[in-house]
Amino acid sequence: MTVNLGKGQKITLEKPGGGSLRTVRMGLGWQAAPRKGFLSKLFASEIDLDASAVLFSGKRPVDVVYFQHLTSDDGSVRHSGDNLTGGAGQGGDDETIVVDLERVPGEIDQIVFTVSSFTGQTFAEVGNAFCRLVDEATGQELARYTLTGGERHTAQIMAKVHRVSGAWQMTAIGAPSHGRTFNDLMPELVTHL
Repeated sequence: MTVNLGKGQKITLEKPGGGSLRTVRMGLGWQAAPRKGFLSKLFASEIDLDASAVLFSGKRPVDVVYFQHLTSDDGSVRHSGDNLTGGAGQGGDDETIVVDLERVPGEIDQIVFTVSSFTGQTFAEVGNAFCRLVDEATGQELARYTLTGGERHTAQIMAKVHRVSGAWQMTAIGAPSHGRTFNDLMPELVTHL
């Protein structure tokens, strides 16, 4: 059963029926919001949202996985590659980041997921945008965070997975921000650790 996450809500990453998850996939999907008016199709532009994962040890960034660095240095976090246009409403993941929780080095205690509009459009121009967490072994969706439309920001600090007493938890952050890449978000991002 999927949990629809609200801002700041936490879930523990355990399999239904017990046991810990080994590999999770953070999926990002979106489409361009429908435009109104006679000339809207002539002036429509593609929207390039980018998913990123920043790996932290305490408050120190150790590594980042994004469209120009597809695999973490230790190999535990992998990005599917850059999707430049979104899914045109198909409902699937347009970009994914897979985290092998068992391979994440012990010094990494938090992985923060961000979404940014590389092409600079605000989320008012993005429709059906979501971020979800999936058990990679079974394909079961565990949690979903929906980006609300109509906002005038260009980025969002979506969620984080973090260790709590040796077990992984996910916290939905849902903090709007501005920037084209994860690097633009770093000053605000560290306030959510």
